[in-house]
Amino acid sequence: MQKIITHLWFDNEAQEAVDLYTSIFADSKILTTEHLNAPGEGNEGSVMAIEFQLAGQEFIAINGGPYFTFTPAMSLYINCETQLEVDTIWDTLVLEGEPGECGWLTDKYGISWQVVPTVLRKLLTDADPVKRDAVSTAMFKMKKTRDNRITKSL
Repeated sequence: MQKIITHLWFDNEAQEAVDLYTSIFADSKILTTEHLNAPGEGNEGSVMAIEFQLAGQEFIAINGGPYFTFTPAMSLYINCETQLEVDTIWDTLVLEGEPGECGWLTDKYGISWQVVPTVLRKLLTDADPVKRDAVSTAMFKMKKTRDNRITKSL
């Protein structure tokens, strides 16, 4: 059992979100689904909580109602080996969501994701400070759009 598990609070979209997320990543699956059973708990038989894995990492999604929402203060960071992987994952997650700067996006459920090529971490931690600064400066000016164009803000 994983010691620390990310818990995601949805209004009423947990099943839909988990179905989308598990369709994107290899080694992903639903582990358990808990339904409301007692009268007065809401819609009897509806999904209350789902334990699932994304790329082997465990999560829990709950339908907790409209009391809390997600913010970009917490994001899920995805290491991608190829540009095709970046584009495929980013395009799927941004549908009905909002693109952001530097590979960030907010999906239609309000969860913030960072879809990042693994080479970027290497470049941002390069021993050469000139190289690091050039990469950092260029990255912060870029924004990916829904049609896969990289735009540069001035």
